[in-house]
Amino acid sequence: MEGLRTLLEEEFELAGFAADGREMLAQARALDPDVIVADISMPLLNGIEAARILREEGARAKIVFLTMHPDVAYATRALEAGGSGYVLKHAASDELVAAIREALRGGVYVSGQLRTPALDEFMDKSRRHTRPAIELTQRQREVLQLLAEGKSAKEIGAILFISPRTVETHKYKMMDDLGLRTSAQLVQHAIRHGLVSV
Repeated sequence: MEGLRTLLEEEFELAGFAADGREMLAQARALDPDVIVADISMPLLNGIEAARILREEGARAKIVFLTMHPDVAYATRALEAGGSGYVLKHAASDELVAAIREALRGGVYVSGQLRTPALDEFMDKSRRHTRPAIELTQRQREVLQLLAEGKSAKEIGAILFISPRTVETHKYKMMDDLGLRTSAQLVQHAIRHGLVSV
């Protein structure tokens, strides 16, 4: 653990540490980090299930798994749960920083010894289908979540203490950035990319 901390502190600001999956969820919700380094084998709640919960909640953090499991099936499950990286513990000193950098760029990183044609194909599909096309502001995420819940611009404005016109401005800015024409397409995109929880 100490070696890992030293490795990461050279390049990144470390916001917190968690001893188990439930604590990881609590810290992720409280600190809203850019990246979470998670183990698959964690007490109380395993890393893959914790990642799934964070994705369902619309967390924006990229999740890089650091694990002792040199298993393509585990790697596939981790990526399906929304992971952006899968690094084997014995390769951490060589690969973890590279995996975090790749995740921050919106890519997917898997330890070299696990790469197979099937996993590469899955990663390509994953990159195409789960990567959000834009980075949303906190306010845009709030508007998007409420749109996904079926609220009108007037209702959203009342909830967020902004004018309906400001709600529409946020909505049209997101649609314009994503090349979408309707509110329904925007909500579908948000659900497909895990930007909202419904």
